[in-house]
Amino acid sequence: MFNRRRITAALIGLLVLVLGGWLVKDNLGGGSPSPSPSPSVTSTPAKGGAAVPGADSGLPVKALSALPPQASDTWKLIEAGGPYPYPRNDDVVFENREKRLPRKQSGYYHEYTVKTPGSADRGARRLITGQAHELYYTGDHYASFVVVDPAR
Repeated sequence: MFNRRRITAALIGLLVLVLGGWLVKDNLGGGSPSPSPSPSVTSTPAKGGAAVPGADSGLPVKALSALPPQASDTWKLIEAGGPYPYPRNDDVVFENREKRLPRKQSGYYHEYTVKTPGSADRGARRLITGQAHELYYTGDHYASFVVVDPAR
């Protein structure tokens, strides 16, 4: 009986340590390091010297013109308010479950499909907008992001 209690207490203690470590890691922003910028990635201000919204996120900044041309097409649709090629999936709330973007309240981000030529489905490319006019791009289905400067 004594050994059972000891084992149960040890397992509960281990579970508490694991959950505590996970919560600390999650809250302190631990995780995979952000990728190093490529030569086409810059953190220079937008035209007129204004900072690019989202540039303070620590993510690399990339010009919209440096992304696939379909990203510009999607950006034009976003600015026009649609219509979107995937109406059930575009302009929907992006939950940021991967926590690759700065943490914000639910409903802060919205996602849009960037068409992938030759793909039978939506593909992996997305533009994500934030309420403070941030624009992010992922070409690998939320594994990594860049801040997009739509003025360049």
